[in-house]
Amino acid sequence: MKIEKEIQTKGFYNEWHKASVNLIYTYNWLQDQVKLFLKDYDLTYQQFNVLRILRGSHPTPISTATIRERMLDKMSDTSRIVDRLCQKDLVIRKTCAKDKRLVDVTISDAGLKVLEKIDQRSGELDGFLKINEKDAAKLNELLDRLRG
Repeated sequence: MKIEKEIQTKGFYNEWHKASVNLIYTYNWLQDQVKLFLKDYDLTYQQFNVLRILRGSHPTPISTATIRERMLDKMSDTSRIVDRLCQKDLVIRKTCAKDKRLVDVTISDAGLKVLEKIDQRSGELDGFLKINEKDAAKLNELLDRLRG
């Protein structure tokens, strides 16, 4: 559906303005879709992001500071997210042996299993974007240029 109909506007100043509003609107729409998908696993988007970061470093533990650097949402409270994942037994948190001020975090076997289940349904996530792979590649190129 066109952005003009979604937000009921009479128009935009120019195509750059329309693109900016469209990006923000689409980001929020996509977040809602992923949120609904992750509800089946009792995970928030930020918790899912942390689990994926930890899986990427597995079996090597990483600090909460490193997790924060790698997160998509830089405003997230990483320590709180890790605490919640610990309560769900999806991650293991230990004091760093080299520096007692730091905390090392690793994904647990249960966390790996949850991500494996999500991976099996990853096609559903891909389906949120109602574009083909060629268009997705072009979109990625445009988004990279936008930030570059």
